[in-house]
Amino acid sequence: MGQWFNLLVCALLILKAQACFNVSITYVEDAVAKGAVCLDGSPPAYHFDKGFGAGINNWLVHIDGGAWCNNVADCSNRRDSSHGSSKYMVKEANFTGILSNEQKFNPDFYDWNRVKVRYCDGASFTGDVEAVNPETNLHFRGARVFEAVMEDLLAKGMKNAQNAILTGCSAGGLTSILHCDNFRALFPVNTRVKCFADAGYFVNVKDVSGASHIEEFYKQVVALHGSAKHLPASCTSRLSPGLCFFPQNVAGQVKTPLFIINSAYDSWQIRNILVPDNADPKGTWRRCKKDIKTCSSTQLQTMQGFRVQFLNALAGLGNSSSRGMLIDSCYTHCRTVFQEAWLSADSPVLDKTPIAKAVGDWYYDRNPFQKIDCPYPCNPLPESCF
Repeated sequence: MGQWFNLLVCALLILKAQACFNVSITYVEDAVAKGAVCLDGSPPAYHFDKGFGAGINNWLVHIDGGAWCNNVADCSNRRDSSHGSSKYMVKEANFTGILSNEQKFNPDFYDWNRVKVRYCDGASFTGDVEAVNPETNLHFRGARVFEAVMEDLLAKGMKNAQNAILTGCSAGGLTSILHCDNFRALFPVNTRVKCFADAGYFVNVKDVSGASHIEEFYKQVVALHGSAKHLPASCTSRLSPGLCFFPQNVAGQVKTPLFIINSAYDSWQIRNILVPDNADPKGTWRRCKKDIKTCSSTQLQTMQGFRVQFLNALAGLGNSSSRGMLIDSCYTHCRTVFQEAWLSADSPVLDKTPIAKAVGDWYYDRNPFQKIDCPYPCNPLPESCF
């Protein structure tokens, strides 16, 4: 089914005259001996398209998204999917958007070595528990997986990088924040290394019932996966480990240049943090969560309150010139790996700037970019929000 889905996506992109090509999977078989494995014990994997021309010594590593698992039952379900086992991963992945190899679709990074790392641990690559319960056969080894994949890429030429980026979408965006300084440490001081997170700035807010749903959820994720020792010490030295899964408590201490791409009305956060299903037993929010245009005035007011809390949490990023941000008002989640959103004739813009240009200008120090969109629905571009 995954292969057919990839073919369908490519067909649609071709019809729209946009870039599409597939890249084969690579399994890191040597990682198994180090205990660096997916939830089910299978080897980690990634898709790698080699750089060429002037970009041959530049590397962009993108981390897949896919939420998290916070208990044995949840992780057991995940284990039997592509987010918990490389046995279920598609053999080829579409490379579009920031992973495209065509200059007109990806002007600053098209000729780089581009890597898509598959996410199969359920804790944003932070877990590290030695013991494996034979009854569940669950392996919580995400931190080891991250290290093993990076070692494999370094051996394939990343050690010679002149420029390097760690990025990711959703849970992968969170990974790019939590592991940013670890990634920087892999390279010589003269290598330009930066990180950016796409839809990975998850905020600690109460849900509509008044419960601290996401705070408790992250606390359970961190405890189950043994993540504490792999979360930034600058945070765990002053806060409980579960709170150090929130970027607002970590990003300010990240030393490596960091760019945040996010919607202030992030659709995943609205649906799962602000209004999780258990906080809306009567389904009052069901239509609104699917389509912001159907929300009542009261629901929109609640969402405007979420935006205020999101922007307050964003203050944790700090105001250093090494920081970049593009915070729009689209009701969406993840953009950089989708060509329509990354760079196309009708891609969303902020301050007349598409995401690809904002990120490229910031990375190459051509122009800083720290922009926050006006509140929904003032931006007249909702149809271009992907």
